[in-house]
Amino acid sequence: MSTKGKAETADIDYAECAVPGESRRSLLTMFMIMLGFTFFSASMWVGQELADGLDFGGFIGALILGGVILGLYTGLLGYVGAKTGLSLDLLARRAFGTKGSYLPSAMISFTQIGWFGVGIAMFAIPVANELLGGSTTAQWVLVIVAGVCMTASAYFGIKSLTIVSYIAVPLVAVLGTVAMIMAVQRGEGTIIDQFAVSSGSLTIVGGAGLVVGSFVSGGTATPNFTRFAKNGKVGAITTVVAFFIGNSLMFFFGAVSSIFVGGNDIFEVMIRLNLFYLAVLVLGLNIWTTNDNALYSAGLGLANIFHQKKKPMVLISGIIGTAAAVWLYYNFCGWLNVLNCTLPPVGIILVLGYFMNREEYKDEDKNLKTVDWFAVAGVILGAVVANVLHWGIASINGMVIAAVCYCIGQAVNKK
Repeated sequence: MSTKGKAETADIDYAECAVPGESRRSLLTMFMIMLGFTFFSASMWVGQELADGLDFGGFIGALILGGVILGLYTGLLGYVGAKTGLSLDLLARRAFGTKGSYLPSAMISFTQIGWFGVGIAMFAIPVANELLGGSTTAQWVLVIVAGVCMTASAYFGIKSLTIVSYIAVPLVAVLGTVAMIMAVQRGEGTIIDQFAVSSGSLTIVGGAGLVVGSFVSGGTATPNFTRFAKNGKVGAITTVVAFFIGNSLMFFFGAVSSIFVGGNDIFEVMIRLNLFYLAVLVLGLNIWTTNDNALYSAGLGLANIFHQKKKPMVLISGIIGTAAAVWLYYNFCGWLNVLNCTLPPVGIILVLGYFMNREEYKDEDKNLKTVDWFAVAGVILGAVVANVLHWGIASINGMVIAAVCYCIGQAVNKK
C-alpha cells in the first residue's frame, strides 16, 4: 500500500505510516516547534550547576562542547526522521523488529510521562507558593489546570503543538532574556566577575556531560517532530540550531538565577525584579512547550505498544502524569536522570539502522523481523555502561557500546 493510501486512513499525526509530502511543514514552523521543545525548565537546574562549578570561560566552553555533541546526536536523528517521514516508534520497528520496538517505545513513554509530571509540578508549586500561600489545595488546583491544558494541546496533535510554539517561543525568549539582562546589570561587577565568585572544581568536560545529559533523553524523540520537515536537510538544520539556541538560553537563565538569587529558575529572578505576572507567564509557557511535546511522544510510544490510536494514549499518559506530578517532583527526578542515560543507545541504533540499510527504508511493505536481539542487547548493555562507568560522558559511553553491539548484529545477519 502506498504512503498516500495509508495516510488516508491514519490520523493527522500519522502514527502508523510515514508523513506524506503534502503534510510536511515549512522551515520556520519546524524551527519554532523544535525551539519550543528545547525550552525545558529542568535544563535551568543544569545552568545552576554550571554556574556554581565553572568560571565564565569554562561555562561557555562547556556549552559549546556539550552543544556540539548534543547537536550532532539530535541532528542525525532529525535528518533520519525527516528523510523517512517516520516517527521514533516506526523507525524502531525497522531497527529493533516489530515486537523489539516495544522496548524503546516503553522507555521513551516512561521517561516522557515522568518529565511531563515533573514539569507540571515545576509550574504549580512555585506559583502556588507565591500567589496562594503554598497550600496543598492550591498546588493541586494548579496541577490539574496545567495538566488539562497541556494534555489538550498534545491530544490535538501537531497543529496544536505548532500554535503553542508560535505563541510561547517569542515570549519566553524575549521576556526571559530581558529579565536575565536586568539581573546581570543589578549585580556587582561584570557577568565574568559574578561567575568567578561561585566557580568551583567542575571541569569543562564534566560540564559538557551535564549539558548533553540535560536533554539527551528528550532529544531521542526528535524524529517524532522532524518527520514533518520538508526534507532531511531542513530536519537536521532546524534541529541543530534550535537545540543549540534553546538549550543555551535555558542554561543562561539557570546560571543567572544562581548568581542573582541563588536559585535555578528565571521565575525566581523575575519575582525578585517585581515582574510577578510576567514570571508566571514565562514559567507556564516555558514548561508548556516541552510538556506537550513530551506527552505527544509518550502517546505515540504507547500507541505502538498497545496497537491503539494515539489520542486515547495521550489522554491516559496525561492523566497518569498529572495525578503523579507532585510525587514525581519530590521523589523521581533522580531516577529520571538515571533513565536519561538509557535513551541515547536507542537513538544511535535508530541512526545506524537507517544509514546501514538505507535502501530497505524505501520499501514500506518490507517484512520486518520480530525482534533484533542485537539491537535489544545494545540498548541494555549501553544503558548499564552509561550508568555504571564513571568516566567521560555517560551518554556517549552508552552509545558506543550500543553501536558496537548493533554493528556486530548487522554483520552476523548479513552472513
